[in-house]
Amino acid sequence: MSAGRIRSVKPPFILDSFALLNFLHKEPGWEKVKSLLADLAHKNEKAFLSRINWGEFYYILHRRVGRDKTLEALSLLDQLPIAFMAVDDSLVRKAAEIKAEYPIAYADAFCTALAQRMNGRILTGDPKFKAVEQLVAVEWLGNQ
Repeated sequence: MSAGRIRSVKPPFILDSFALLNFLHKEPGWEKVKSLLADLAHKNEKAFLSRINWGEFYYILHRRVGRDKTLEALSLLDQLPIAFMAVDDSLVRKAAEIKAEYPIAYADAFCTALAQRMNGRILTGDPKFKAVEQLVAVEWLGNQ
């Protein structure tokens, strides 16, 4: 396999900002994220994160710790076994449809739409994803 090719476990894990923030701040459930990322790195596989959820991670972290620490965290994020997925018109439309029909945040709708597209499972601790469990598989960081 070429060094630049992305492989993923089946079904792949789709991350939301909640999981990454828990991991970074060692909040409840962070060990599960750490274990997943270590396993993926060992297997030369990746989890996936939409660019919209990357932006959500960025702005939440920026509000919490400021710009400089956020930039440091982004450098760390780039070293993890995570593939950042571009957003195209089809994904925007699907996310908008999900947002129109389910009570979740717009960024969470992108995470859900990406999980649908990739037949993946979302790793999160955000209870708002309960609203879309009939659409996609959700693996919880803690007891939900």
